[in-house]
Amino acid sequence: MGTSGGSVVTFHLQRYAGRGAMRHMAFDRPVLRRTGGLLFWRLLGTGRGASTTLGADLRRWALLAVWRDEQAVEEFLARSPIPARWRREAIETWHVRLAPTASRGRWNGAEPFAPVTGGPYGGPYGEPRSGPVAVLTRASIRPSRLPAFYRSAPAVDRWLRAQEGCLASVGMGEWPVARQATFSLWRDAAAARAFAYAGRAHREVVERVRAHDWYSEELFARFVPYASAGTWDGADPLADPHAGPVADP
Repeated sequence: MGTSGGSVVTFHLQRYAGRGAMRHMAFDRPVLRRTGGLLFWRLLGTGRGASTTLGADLRRWALLAVWRDEQAVEEFLARSPIPARWRREAIETWHVRLAPTASRGRWNGAEPFAPVTGGPYGGPYGEPRSGPVAVLTRASIRPSRLPAFYRSAPAVDRWLRAQEGCLASVGMGEWPVARQATFSLWRDAAAARAFAYAGRAHREVVERVRAHDWYSEELFARFVPYASAGTWDGADPLADPHAGPVADP
């Protein structure tokens, strides 16, 4: 399965034995800037376990990348020193390729995800025809709205953890506290919609975000995940999408 000539998004999650891995956030940047076929990328710190609330896991780091094509991904994985180090030093790695089916908003002024339409990727309204979906959210929170944002986070986090259709989730940040993102995997599009619209906690936060202008910039994107490899907290959450969520380590 591929994107038939369109750009390819990849998500990589690495866990190391020690906290010294955070040095790679600095050392990997010049390597990524020189990587051929890489159109957009972000190195991201992560939260603890499946939680999307405050609290960093300094042993786990993520890379989100947009590539010109599948060949660029293959060359990066085979030749770059970054995945070579993942294989050599990380105690756990998980990777997935993503075909965008819907995207709205911007990330530092850019629109990085060009949705793929038709074929197996998109049905009406940008929804996948069947099977698991991945959801990415990202927001730059206005400093004056940070207290309200983090007061609201625990209720939304509890609602997320209650979702049987959520296969895995991780909170992420590219800058401490104020620039936050989430990546989650869902059994299907219906399960993702149920989280977004059926729960009062999440609906109320969305209403307050709009009413009080919490974000200076935001982005929402949905993808069809494919070609996953490795483990995330001991298992590949896409190996059996009906098995339920991955437990916190």
